Amino acid sequence: MKKGWKITLIVLGILLFVILVGPFLIPVPLLENTQPVKALADPDSRFVTINGIEVHYKQAGSGEPVFILLHGFGASTFSWERVMTPLSAYGTVIAYDRPAFGLTERPLAWEEENPYTQESNIKILAGLLDAKGAEQAILIGNSAGGTLATAFTLAYPERVAALIEVDAAIYQTMPDSAILSWLLQTPQMDHIGSLIARQLGSGRGDEFLRNAYHNPALLDANPEIIEGYRKPLTAENWDRALWEFTRASQPPGLADRLDEIRVPTLVITGDDDRIVPTEYSLRLAEDIPNAQLVVIENCGHMPQEECSIEFMQAIDEFLDNLMEVNNEQ
Repeated sequence: MKKGWKITLIVLGILLFVILVGPFLIPVPLLENTQPVKALADPDSRFVTINGIEVHYKQAGSGEPVFILLHGFGASTFSWERVMTPLSAYGTVIAYDRPAFGLTERPLAWEEENPYTQESNIKILAGLLDAKGAEQAILIGNSAGGTLATAFTLAYPERVAALIEVDAAIYQTMPDSAILSWLLQTPQMDHIGSLIARQLGSGRGDEFLRNAYHNPALLDANPEIIEGYRKPLTAENWDRALWEFTRASQPPGLADRLDEIRVPTLVITGDDDRIVPTEYSLRLAEDIPNAQLVVIENCGHMPQEECSIEFMQAIDEFLDNLMEVNNEQ
């Protein structure tokens, strides 16, 4: 009996050692061939400092209304390139990179508020509107960008002229788990966090992108699309920043507040969304009061890229109706 207890204690000791010490024994080599974000900037790139963070954005058009385009997880301003010009026929169009993505600054240390939290992202969006002198904007958010657009609308309804949800990730969020939240904050996970984040750049990012398209053959025919997504993965500290973003992520708790939204809303989804299932967008259109719904056939998770013509047709009709209502008032 005593021998059995000794074996049990030894096994438990080994397991405890593996859990507590094992992660620290895993080497985390420095990333190679990375560059400062300014070196990766495009000719039309712009930068503005908001809340101490240098935010990368692109702009087209002028005047009002002002459109703010919010990209999804792993994306950047690049995901809006096909629709910025047609949207600029209506007014000013601004697409920007959220912290941890694209070419926006990636702080690795901060004294006060964590720049990767949803609360900080809401404040950055408000600061961007202030920097542009815009009292209101039409928000267009894709996937996780739709999550931010929704959260901002609930926080600052007076600053949102209209809301356009594009395959928005409202119901499909990070699990609300105290154990998971604790685990992400442990020194052990923090040590290997960069390695976990690098999985995005080791082929899994390409796999995710292909899954986001109804017709992934379009990616094979247009390799510049894949390169556009890979480009930010050569920025300095992209892996560490992505890990900090992951650690800061919390369930947004938006699903129970959708009935508070009173701004004109359009929900757009592809009929073959494998990232945020199409049924979730159908539910979203029902849960937001008076929301309009457009389902684009033979289209995936990012209709602004894969089905840009149909996407703009939906936007055009929505804006025409919105302007007609405003003129009547």
